[in-house]
Amino acid sequence: MNSGSYDAYGAYRAQGDVKRTGQNGRRLPATRALATEAVHAGREDLAGQGLHAAPIDLSTTYPSYDSRGEAARIDAFAAEGAEPEGPPVYGRLGNPTVARFETALARLEGTESAVAFASGMAALSAVLLVRNAMGLRHVVAVRPLYGCSDHLLTAGLLGSEVTWVDPAGIADALRPDTGLVMVESPANPTLAELDLRAVAHACGSVPLLADNTFATPVLQRPAEQGARLVLHSATKYLGGHGDVMAGVVACDEEFARQLRQVRFATGGVLHPLAGYLLLRGLATLPVRVRAASANAAELARRLAADPRVARVHYPRIGGGMLAFEVVGDPHEVIAGVRLITPAVSLGSVDSLIQHPASISHRIVDARDRRDAGVSDQLLRLSVGLEDVEDLWADLDGALGGVGSVLEAEAKGLSPSVV
Repeated sequence: MNSGSYDAYGAYRAQGDVKRTGQNGRRLPATRALATEAVHAGREDLAGQGLHAAPIDLSTTYPSYDSRGEAARIDAFAAEGAEPEGPPVYGRLGNPTVARFETALARLEGTESAVAFASGMAALSAVLLVRNAMGLRHVVAVRPLYGCSDHLLTAGLLGSEVTWVDPAGIADALRPDTGLVMVESPANPTLAELDLRAVAHACGSVPLLADNTFATPVLQRPAEQGARLVLHSATKYLGGHGDVMAGVVACDEEFARQLRQVRFATGGVLHPLAGYLLLRGLATLPVRVRAASANAAELARRLAADPRVARVHYPRIGGGMLAFEVVGDPHEVIAGVRLITPAVSLGSVDSLIQHPASISHRIVDARDRRDAGVSDQLLRLSVGLEDVEDLWADLDGALGGVGSVLEAEAKGLSPSVV
């Protein structure tokens, strides 16, 4: 795993002695900025093939005239989960286009490997199935999480049992059958942040899964802080354009082999076109995250000073996500936007707004939801790349007459940024 540091813009510069080879076998420098990795990782062999854009391999199956050799490679995959050497075998075992994205994402997150899936929930399900198969069905988790992640754990749909704790209670909640600790930082939708290094220390030998969807590797790399597994809903910032659905887990190669076996058995594979779109999305990820962060920080500042807003949630780490609690009816704000799109999801080039208590976190028990800080007044805003003045004009108009500071005080709220 590499180490490194962040610059003033939240960009990561990798450091280490990793030996990389580019086109024509030329040695690449051991230190490359994250912005450079985002553009080139997974593509180093293209020029040597006479290509500039990554090809899309849509094959579901591949011809083989060496059936004995193919059988041996399939046996090796079944036994170890290692990617088959040589030509591809079948789309459910792996795809060259998807592999390019996996290689690039692992490079950005600073892990040995990454395994892509058809959605973020398919990726999380695969992690749970890997641990369940080892008899480690107990999960310790910290709220808030994405609503469907919360529901998957709480409902025990895959046979898991969950204990919800505050970060300080992680160590005491561990049991002999604990297979996973799961956190999300910044969290969906409150943007609450955790000290991932402290959380990883509390986990001991139990793997820590950190959902890094909101931050992306541009703002933080959880593996460097002790997380063994880094989860992304790649549908969001990694794709970045609202036109691809995917999930990915960045991890060490040992865990990746187990994930590949589950993916093969359950069929939650990523389509090659989605892999292509994700690889293309990574190239602009640092630029998009920085631009969205600048817009979001300015909107957070203005909202915090607005008497119609009781509280603003914006993470210290930055990013394009913010949340705010209005004094009046949040549904009036949803109905009032014209430029910003009222829709679920996030991380696109355009701005999206939604009411978590009604949509993304409605599946979570109301008391649990409120205890996690997801109030009925909370709105979540995914800030895009539009001009910030246009975004503010739209928010200002949508807020209209939804409330005042006097109403906020009557409800026990005080204007603040948290």
